[in-house]
Amino acid sequence: MAISKPEMILIDVDGTLVDSVPDLAYCVDETMLQLGLPPRGEPAVRHWVGNGVERLVKRALLNQLDGEPDQALYEKALPIFRALYAENTSKRSHLYEGVQQGLDYMKQSGYRLGCVTNKAREFTLPILRDLGVQDYFEEIICGDDTARKKPDPLPLLTAAERMSVKPEKSLMLGDSQSDVKAARAAGFQVICMSYGYNHGEDIRSFDPDAVIDSFTELQQFI
Repeated sequence: MAISKPEMILIDVDGTLVDSVPDLAYCVDETMLQLGLPPRGEPAVRHWVGNGVERLVKRALLNQLDGEPDQALYEKALPIFRALYAENTSKRSHLYEGVQQGLDYMKQSGYRLGCVTNKAREFTLPILRDLGVQDYFEEIICGDDTARKKPDPLPLLTAAERMSVKPEKSLMLGDSQSDVKAARAAGFQVICMSYGYNHGEDIRSFDPDAVIDSFTELQQFI
């Protein structure tokens, strides 16, 4: 599908810019061990991420994607996980191959860039800073900055409003069905990465405008 040249590009973090699962899996497993539960392992965590740390902790407690754990256990687990992740946001995480080149291309081409993630601000800013990409973004909208997270369109529309760009002149670059649903509801175009976190489902089945394997392919579309 043809992509119209956007005035603004909003970019997701986990599964799009950054492979953050190694740190998240470490923190999940340490949390489980502190609670006397078995570690869950990186493959399971890779299947669970993408909807914020609260949902991740619930999935880890249940050892499955859907459902609600015991509330008392969850309330005990969440602060343990948060404390661990505050110390381990970027020790094992890394930019995906091609991301640096893609960001440089977009900046050099004059695109205005924003970041929209379901990750909490306390974890988003350190990982972007530590991996050297924070300064690429005019606006950074985190999971706790708006009343609703993706797949709700509110975070995207908030970024567009702050950057004074119309939704129809905007593009979302993400990796998950939440990104596609948010973009469609906001009136954005959307390109998705093939390698991201989408709970084991092929992102093509959610019909983004394009799917690419690397940020280096962006210049074919924009």
